[in-house]
Amino acid sequence: MHTIERPAARGPSAPRPPTPGWFPGFGPSGGTATATATATATATSAGARTAPLRLVCLPYAGGTPSVYRNWAAHLGDDVHVVPVLLPGRGLRAKETPYTDLGALVADLTDALIEHELVGEYALFGHSMGALLAYEVACELRDRGFPEPAHLFVSGSKAPHLYGDRRDHTRSDADLRQLVRDLGGLGADDTIGNSYLERRLPVLRADLTVCETYRWAPRRPLGCPMTAFSATRDPIAPAHEMEAWRVHTRGSLLRHHVEGDHFFLNGPSRPYLLREIRAELARHLARRLDCPL
Repeated sequence: MHTIERPAARGPSAPRPPTPGWFPGFGPSGGTATATATATATATSAGARTAPLRLVCLPYAGGTPSVYRNWAAHLGDDVHVVPVLLPGRGLRAKETPYTDLGALVADLTDALIEHELVGEYALFGHSMGALLAYEVACELRDRGFPEPAHLFVSGSKAPHLYGDRRDHTRSDADLRQLVRDLGGLGADDTIGNSYLERRLPVLRADLTVCETYRWAPRRPLGCPMTAFSATRDPIAPAHEMEAWRVHTRGSLLRHHVEGDHFFLNGPSRPYLLREIRAELARHLARRLDCPL
């Protein structure tokens, strides 16, 4: 049985390995950015550090930060969107993608701490990203850091329900068909197929991350959650999204929207963003009413 293994704690004086570009446009880029991109990153980083709240966004299997493009324009000036770039894609294309969730959680948590993103923050994740967001929230709590102000999970069944799929063992042809059936190729099948062909190794690695994961029992998180499911999503039906309720001692707000597994890229996207904005605005209002 595969479980999340906790890495040995690093001593306070132990050297921290250099962090590659986990957060495009936020802080160090691992030496891969151009001078122009570095200047942009510096300005963006400064803006992020002055925003009252940061929303760290985690991608679905095979996904990139581009799925969160333009989210900042919809969430207001008080929320800074920080997309996560995982190895094997974009500027990190030459890096080997993770196939084990425990290692990914440990390294991403290190990066969040290093970039000082674990003060006033929320987490959003879709599909694999939701599972990753949950485990990162638990890891941060276990290390003595604050839990997220809010955890948004989308298109992912509850963590304790994982373990019933073996899509990572499919042939390339079957993987292509799976993505097509889930609505992941978009309106233009030709462009979608070309994009998917380049993403197959990363997609297979990400699916391995999810499908070898087994939930390790632990106490529920204390933060509130919001869960989004879609009407035509066979991977995360409404009742399996409802099962997230056992993983929080706070509230769980459920939304069931029109769409397939990739509904966050479709017509339901404006509704999704409105609900995220409203929930974060409520948190910020409470924070102003009850200053520390």
